Amino acid sequence: MKNKLKDSKSDLIVKEVIEAIQQKKGKQIVSLNLNKLDQSICDYFVICHAGSTTQVDAIVFGIEDHLKKTLEVRALSIEGSQNSQWVLIDYADVVVHVFLDEFRGFYNLENLWADAELQRYADL
Repeated sequence: MKNKLKDSKSDLIVKEVIEAIQQKKGKQIVSLNLNKLDQSICDYFVICHAGSTTQVDAIVFGIEDHLKKTLEVRALSIEGSQNSQWVLIDYADVVVHVFLDEFRGFYNLENLWADAELQRYADL
């Protein structure tokens, strides 16, 4: 059985990540709840995309900055920022994927984890 405190912390991180993405105008934001899947590597994936590498970078920086300020949480690692086509931000139980538009469709993570509970969020 998963720890309720850990789950609520993961939920809070997801909420703040979504808010940070919306502030930077990320597109088609979704979260995948992986808690009930046996082979899951974390509790949640949060996925969005942007129309340019500049916007990908802005979203990634916005997420990092927002979580440091609001929750005093720092990413364990950030991968892919060299080319800004697919940047992964690892917060242990929450992994954020920020794609350049055409790469999101190519990798199609939502379908790879089709058994996960999917939540869509409004673009602002």
